[in-house]
Amino acid sequence: MIKENFTKEKRSLKIESITSDLVIVGGGLAGTCCAITAAREGLNVVLVQDRPVLGGNGSSEVRLWILGATSHMGNNNRWAREGGVVDEILLENLYRNPEGNPLILDTILIEKVTELPNIRLLLNTAMYDLEKKSPDEIDHVLAFCSQNSIQYKLKAPLFVDGSGDGIMSFMAGAAFRMGAESADEFDEAFAPDHQYGELLGHSLYFYSKDTGKPVRFVPPSYANTEISQLPRFKSFNLKDHGCRLWWVEYGGRKDTVHESETIKWELWRVIYGIWNHLKNSGENPEVANHTLEWVGTIPGKRESRRFEGDYILSQKDLVEQRSFDDAVSFGGWALDLHPADGVYGEKPGCTQWHTKGVYQIPYRTMYSKNISNLFLTGRIISASHVAFGSSRVMATCAHNAQAVAMAAVLCKKQQISPSDILKEGRIEALKDNLVLQGQYIPNHVLRLKDDLAQDAKISASSTMRLSGLAFDGPWKSLTFAAAQMLPLAPGKIPAMKFQFKATENTRLVVSLLKSEKKGNFSPEIILAQNELELTLGEQYLIVDLQVNIDKTEYYFVAFSANEKVSIRSSQTRATGLLSVFQKFNKAVATSSRQDPPKGIGIEEFDFWLPERRPEGHNLAFEFTQAIDPYSINFLTNGIFRPTVGTNAWAAALDDTEPTIEMVWDKVQIINSLSVYFDTDFDHALESTLMGHPESEIPFCVKDIQLTDGSGKVLAEIQDNHQTVVTIKFKTPVQTDKLLLTFKQQNAHVPVALFGIVCL
Repeated sequence: MIKENFTKEKRSLKIESITSDLVIVGGGLAGTCCAITAAREGLNVVLVQDRPVLGGNGSSEVRLWILGATSHMGNNNRWAREGGVVDEILLENLYRNPEGNPLILDTILIEKVTELPNIRLLLNTAMYDLEKKSPDEIDHVLAFCSQNSIQYKLKAPLFVDGSGDGIMSFMAGAAFRMGAESADEFDEAFAPDHQYGELLGHSLYFYSKDTGKPVRFVPPSYANTEISQLPRFKSFNLKDHGCRLWWVEYGGRKDTVHESETIKWELWRVIYGIWNHLKNSGENPEVANHTLEWVGTIPGKRESRRFEGDYILSQKDLVEQRSFDDAVSFGGWALDLHPADGVYGEKPGCTQWHTKGVYQIPYRTMYSKNISNLFLTGRIISASHVAFGSSRVMATCAHNAQAVAMAAVLCKKQQISPSDILKEGRIEALKDNLVLQGQYIPNHVLRLKDDLAQDAKISASSTMRLSGLAFDGPWKSLTFAAAQMLPLAPGKIPAMKFQFKATENTRLVVSLLKSEKKGNFSPEIILAQNELELTLGEQYLIVDLQVNIDKTEYYFVAFSANEKVSIRSSQTRATGLLSVFQKFNKAVATSSRQDPPKGIGIEEFDFWLPERRPEGHNLAFEFTQAIDPYSINFLTNGIFRPTVGTNAWAAALDDTEPTIEMVWDKVQIINSLSVYFDTDFDHALESTLMGHPESEIPFCVKDIQLTDGSGKVLAEIQDNHQTVVTIKFKTPVQTDKLLLTFKQQNAHVPVALFGIVCL
């Protein structure tokens, strides 16, 4: 029993002091990925989260799907999923949770953090104060846990602010911005005016469930009973729930930090008003058996403070896809601004304009220019309001956070500050460390001096030559123009045979196209064009475009739209091969052509989109002369996804247990082996609500065996579903030969991989 007598003095809270290498404030997806990345590299990390779960807007408290550069597969950013820890989380979520249950995602995030003993996780703990060692350096932060009444004093040489509103950066005195810059400041023609609004609001979601029997609803007194009069409600779809209700937005005219609770109450009024109308207006009898299963208790917040680094990302950086020497991350979501009046306004819920390809994000946006030991991550990085419209989405934020974590590791090892990484060639080391862990950085090639794979003689049991794809798939109606993307090398393009089915005699235009900018995937330059004569019924036709090409990159063999014609597809799926269609995804666009108003600094172009599995077949074809898009040499080229080519080795389709052999002239001492597989970086792995038709990516190799020169089994891996598999040997292996054996999982998909690194 505890018994304390009355005291005239106030009692003090229990205080726990923790000293670590890195303190991260904010356990959203960015803070979580930052903590995992840093801890795996050996840092002692404290992760402070003011909520009971991790994941922020992606958690079960808000239930927004995680997205980034793939943009629902609704743009021309091919193979653009981010990579690294956030990719690992999304693939694990697919494996365990293809239905998109946000509660399962909660468990995955918690598991990833708690399985690392060098992360101290403080849930339900809010930072409320800090002390500075000097005007430009944080000494420690103070935080309070509402569940155990403990006050924490958290001291470290380095701090990361991933709090969303930037509470730590704000209290530290770091320079920040809130609202929209003028068009003049960064020459941003898309900068909004006051009428449109300078801040993005909050959104609140709800879930409903059919109970099988009538359910009545009595609205709370604060519900907005005039909800049917709101302009945006008139387009409400009864099937919409969860984050499909992103347009239930409010707060862009308010202080999105200090009036956040006020905004939440108004969103509650709107949500309960929507449900009251559905249940009680008499206009929707189909929801008679539905109950309101869940309503968010905290809104999904889009925007508040943005802090200044040594560089501020702006519109032209994105649209022009500018290159940066210190690029450590990338984005590709649309420049996505929302009118400030939200659900109470007459304007459409958002204005989205896409770039033609992904854009780089420089490291200089990820630390405070004022506070020497403070990193910025999540949505508070150094960006203008317009650029923020794209960089704010969760997968991009998490990708940035992984770069921040690796930077913190370098800072710890070399006893330097965040800005010092820009000196003495350290930025290249940072990039290499990131790519080694599976993170993608556009235009960066991994070149490690101690990578033993670079010195090995590498051979394979077989290598796939591309002579064509079998004519065994479903017919694809040419309701929309269709194209087969092909990675071609310089030289004359071989003639190709395609199979068609026509409902009457007709004509079809076939074209060869490429992107204006190498590495993009917007087919806009016509290299050749021909017209095919089709007769009623099924037929094979030869396409011979008689073109010599001078650059290795992706080309598009495109067929014009013609509803009278279908084209045969193939069941064969192969790494780096993709068919696309000239249409649009209404989740992120309103037309198959992006046609922005003149004078807003946005490019016009056509969308060419892939289909999601179980569709998403390649077009069937035969080459008159086989090509070689796959090579064993790609395994050591330091690029681990398709770019201007496949960057992959693939086995022959009939090689069911292919092998890769690595041989050295002398015995090597090997500590680890990393293998990089194809988990279809083109597929957007939305984390919640949407659901997916599969739990594992069909290109990914599940079963791997590793043996040495004597035939000794060094490792066996089964049921792999991740992009990067790293085998770390407890005792260094001494051998002059390694043999990797893989098992083919699907007769229509050859075994393939992007790279091998041996350290």
